[in-house]
Amino acid sequence: MGMGETDLLALRYLLEAEHQGRSVSPKELATWLGVTSASMTALIDRLVASGNVRREPHPSDRRALILRPTPGSDHEVRSTLGGMHSRMIDVARSFDAGETKVIIDFLRRMQSAVDTIDE
Repeated sequence: MGMGETDLLALRYLLEAEHQGRSVSPKELATWLGVTSASMTALIDRLVASGNVRREPHPSDRRALILRPTPGSDHEVRSTLGGMHSRMIDVARSFDAGETKVIIDFLRRMQSAVDTIDE
């Protein structure tokens, strides 16, 4: 799709929100991505220029904007990432129950190691 990881994450977030019937403000998206407002403005500008996102007026706050993915964006994301997702599912399914148990234990222990904050 010719976009960076953060742009793709933003677009996927907007697509999921659209699927749930939720509106997303630039501030909400910036908070979710953990980026500054200046970075968010540049990111939105890129997504609008690429034709993947529209800025729309907020329905009840005329000073605010909401972000919406364009109709073709969902198909583009699915066609771009669909093959990768299929390969990932194939790998996950290739493990037997014992291997899966070891992997889950490893991931839980790694999560604990990452989530622990040093004093």
